[in-house]
Amino acid sequence: MSSIYPINASPKPVAETAPLARLLIVDDNVRLAESLKYLVEIHGYVAHVCNSGFAALDLVAEQRFDLMLLDLSMPGMTGHEVLMQLPKGKQRIPVVVISGTKTLNAAIDAMRHGAYDFLRKPYQPEELLRTIENALEHSRLELQNKSIHARLEESETLYQYLIDSSPDIIYTLDDNGNFTFINNRVETLLGYSRETMLGKHYTLLIHEEDYERAHHAFNERRTGNRAAKNVELRLRCQERRSERRQPEQNYITVVINAMGIYGTHPEHGTPFNGTYGVARDITERKKAEQAITHQAYHDTLTDLPNRMLFKDRLTVAIHHAKRNKHKLAIMFLDLDRFKWVNDTLGHLYGDELLKQVAARLRNCMREQDTLARMGGDEFTMLLHELNQPDDATVIAQKIFDELKRPFMLDDREIFISSSIGIAIYPDHGDSIENLIKRADIAMYHVKWRGKNGFQYYDPSMNSMFHKKLSLENELRRAIEKRQIVLYYQPKIHLDGHCVIGLEALARWHHPELGLVSPLEFIPLAEETGLIHALGEMLLEEACVQMRQWQDAGLNNFSLAINISPQLVEEDAFVSRILTPIRHHQLSEDLFEIEITENLLMRDVESSISKLKELGSHGIKIALDDFGTCYSSLAYLRRFPIHSVKIDKSFVSDISSTSENASIISAIAGIANGFKLDLIAEGVETIPQMHTLQSLGCTKMQGFLFSKPLPAKEMTQVLHNPSLLFQDVPAPPQMLPLL
Repeated sequence: MSSIYPINASPKPVAETAPLARLLIVDDNVRLAESLKYLVEIHGYVAHVCNSGFAALDLVAEQRFDLMLLDLSMPGMTGHEVLMQLPKGKQRIPVVVISGTKTLNAAIDAMRHGAYDFLRKPYQPEELLRTIENALEHSRLELQNKSIHARLEESETLYQYLIDSSPDIIYTLDDNGNFTFINNRVETLLGYSRETMLGKHYTLLIHEEDYERAHHAFNERRTGNRAAKNVELRLRCQERRSERRQPEQNYITVVINAMGIYGTHPEHGTPFNGTYGVARDITERKKAEQAITHQAYHDTLTDLPNRMLFKDRLTVAIHHAKRNKHKLAIMFLDLDRFKWVNDTLGHLYGDELLKQVAARLRNCMREQDTLARMGGDEFTMLLHELNQPDDATVIAQKIFDELKRPFMLDDREIFISSSIGIAIYPDHGDSIENLIKRADIAMYHVKWRGKNGFQYYDPSMNSMFHKKLSLENELRRAIEKRQIVLYYQPKIHLDGHCVIGLEALARWHHPELGLVSPLEFIPLAEETGLIHALGEMLLEEACVQMRQWQDAGLNNFSLAINISPQLVEEDAFVSRILTPIRHHQLSEDLFEIEITENLLMRDVESSISKLKELGSHGIKIALDDFGTCYSSLAYLRRFPIHSVKIDKSFVSDISSTSENASIISAIAGIANGFKLDLIAEGVETIPQMHTLQSLGCTKMQGFLFSKPLPAKEMTQVLHNPSLLFQDVPAPPQMLPLL
C-alpha cells in the first residue's frame, strides 16, 4: 500500500516487550484515513479506522484506545459533537484534532471541548508524528501522575514530583524579586540551570520591552481572584541551551499566573514573603495565532494583503490624508488575457503567472504604499501622500513597463497587458466604497476602449458604465432570443465581373436601441465571455444558410467567417468549426476563416497548430486588416494563410500619388511573393477601384459594389451578379505605378 503523505522519517523501532499504542482514526475521507493509518503503523502504532462520529463513539465504548485522531468536518456528527460526547474523567481518551478549517475559532472550540492539540491540513508527517508522541507522552504522564498521586498523596514526594514533571516553569521570589525556588523546566525551556537562577533577579529573564508588565506580575502581592492571571510576557533564552528548535530564537512567549506568599508570625501577623508564580510556554500557540491572523489578512497565493487588509489600510490612509490635507490615489488593475492563460494552459500556470505579476508590481511600489490582490486577476494599489494627482501616472507607466516584458512559464514565453483605473482622494470620493468603485469604473472604461492602458476616473464614466452593464444584459438576452443575425457582403473579381465569395457579418437589430454597431457589441462579447455562445450561434446560422444556397444550386463561391482570437484559443476550436459544417453536410473547402493580425502575436504555436489542422480539412485562412499591426512577415510563412485583405484605412485615402498607394503596392508585392490572394476591402468610389486595379489588385469588397445584405436580398444578387456591376464603368487605361 502506498501513502499520499511524503514520509521522509525512518519508521520508529518498536521494542518487542513494549505494548503498541492503539490509535483510532476518525475521518469520513476513506483515502486520507487509510493513508494516515499506513503512516502511523509503519512508525510503530496500531491503528483502527472508522468513518463517522457515531462509529467512533461506539468503538470507544467497546474497546480501549490510547489516542484518537479526529477530523472536525464530517457529515452526520461533527468532530465538535464527538468531543462533547466522549466519556469524561478517567475513561476520557486523548484527542488530536486534524482539520482543513482555517479559522482560529475552530481550534479554540476544539481545545475548549477537551482536545489535546489541533493540526491544520495540510501538515507535515513529522509534525503529526511529533504531536502523536507528545499526546501519548502527555497521557502517559497523566496516568502516571494519577498513580503516583494515589500512592503519595499528602506527601512531600508527591509535591516535588509534580513540580519537577510540570510542563510549566514554577518559581518563587523573595520580596526583592530574587528567585528562591525554580523547577527544572527553566533549563529545558530557557537553558538556565536552576542552581544558576537561585538568588538572581527576575529581570535577568525578561525581554526589555516587557519590563513594565513583568514588574506587576513578578511583584504580585495579591491572592485569590484578584491575583495576576494570564499575563503575557517574553522570556529570554540562554543561547543554544534551550529546547527551542531554532537557536536564533532568543525568546519564548509565556503566560504567567502569580500570587503573593504570606507567612505567619506570632508578633507581626502575616508578613509578605514574596511571590509564587507559574509560567506556561505558549510560543507555538502564538505562532499558530500569528499564522492564522496573517492568513486572514493576506492572499495565500501571492502573500499580498487581501481585500480586507486593503480596506483597513485605506480607512487609516483616508483619516491621515484628511487630517494632513494630503491627496492619495487608488489604482485598480485587471490583467488582460489572464482568463486565456488559465483556460488554455491550466490553473497551475495561471497561479504561477499571478505570483510573477505580484513580484513585478511590488517593484513598482514605494515603501509606504500598499499593493493588494482583490481576487482573481485583480490588484489594487494605495498610493500615499501624492504631491499632485498626476504622480500616479508615474507609477502606472512603471507598471506598464514592467508588465510588457514577457513572462516565462516553464519554457513558454507569455505576453500580457493590464487595464488600470485611478481614483484620487478627495477629488473622486471620500469613502472607501466610492474610491474603490470609481477606480473600478475607470478600469472598465480602459477595457471598453481596447484594454492595455490607464485612465483617471471622470464623472462622465458613470453613465457609460451603467450603459455598458445594461448593454451586457441586453446582449445576453439577444443571444438567447437570436436577435443577432448575419448579413452578407460580396467579394468580387473585376476581371470576370463575378462574385467569388461572401463575408458573413453580425448585425444586432435591437427592438428599442435600433441597430447596435458590431464595434460596440463584439468587444463587449469578448470581454464578458459571451463571444463563445455568440460565435457558436452565428456559425450554425451561416451553415444553415450555406446549405440553402447549395440546395438552390448557388455553389460557386466561398463563405468567409470572422473569428475572434478568443475562440481560436479554445482547446476545442477545431471541432467547434468542423462540427456544424459536417452536420449540414457541407464541404469544408467552401469556408474561409478570417483572422486579424493581433492573433498572430498571441499564443503563436498553438494558433498555428489549430489553423493548420483546419487547413488540412480544406478550410482556407484569410488575414484580415493586413498592415494595421506589427506582425512579422515571418508569420506569413509560418501560418497557413491563403489570402490577405488590405485594410480599408489604406483604401479610403488612396490616389495615384498618395503614400497609401505605395503601401498597397508593397502589400501586393508581399502577397505575390508569398503566393497569396489579395483582396481590398472598404472600396467605396470608382477612383479607388481604378487605382487598386492599376496596382494589381482586382479582387475587392465594399459599398461601391454592395453593402452587407440580409440573406434574402443576397440570394437575389447571387442569382444575378451583374446587379453589382451596373454602376461600375470600365477602368480607364492607366500605367501601373512603380
